[in-house]
Amino acid sequence: MTDNAIEVKGLYKSFKSTEVLKGVDFEVRRGEIFALLGSNGAGKTTIVKILSTLLKSDGGNASVCGFDVESQPAKVRENISLTGQFAAVDDILTGRENLLLIAKLRGVANAKQTAAALLDRFGLSDAANRRADTYSGGMTRRLDIAMSLVGTPPVIFLDEPTTGLDPEARLEVWKTVKELADGGTTILLTTQYLEEAEQLADRISILHGGVIIANGTLDELKKLFPPAKQEYVIKQPTLEEIFLSIIGSKGDK
Repeated sequence: MTDNAIEVKGLYKSFKSTEVLKGVDFEVRRGEIFALLGSNGAGKTTIVKILSTLLKSDGGNASVCGFDVESQPAKVRENISLTGQFAAVDDILTGRENLLLIAKLRGVANAKQTAAALLDRFGLSDAANRRADTYSGGMTRRLDIAMSLVGTPPVIFLDEPTTGLDPEARLEVWKTVKELADGGTTILLTTQYLEEAEQLADRISILHGGVIIANGTLDELKKLFPPAKQEYVIKQPTLEEIFLSIIGSKGDK
């Protein structure tokens, strides 16, 4: 069995006359948090949709847990969960009811026990019987991620999961993501918040001009940045500075 949970090779996608992906290549190892960075319109969500079988590519290959996304979409869907930019929570249902609904849709045998365990895991037990429209932003996002864990999928796609959240709620989500990875879940995270990738990711890829222009750990990416200048202290570059430096050096394609 390969060590990679996700493999993408030469992925192409166009919308009418606009090429969004122009031969994207990357791999995500099992059990790691992999961050895909890029500006608005770079194609991050397009990649997530292709990998989650919601969109067909125009060329290239992609597999998740060893299953080809084009020829084995049902097998791929059995092994993944997707949390998009906007929460899929039903506001008129309670937190418990949201989880029970997903458990029943996924055919989980012990739906009540599964819901109770997830509510406890995500610190939502006290709010379990409240309608979701009374939840804070951070609670709603935690419930959304909890729903994505019903059935214990080995791979989770988090597409800009903290968009619109306040700093405190964002920290709550970060803690949840770290706990998932510590439990062995593979996570592909797309984000525009560079600090988010800096805090969470084991490895980072930068998508620009339809291709991956840089890939590696934070320390490896730092080596692409000019050496720190020493005055009174040595200032290490932030991921934001690295990102802007890399895409600036490549130019628009």
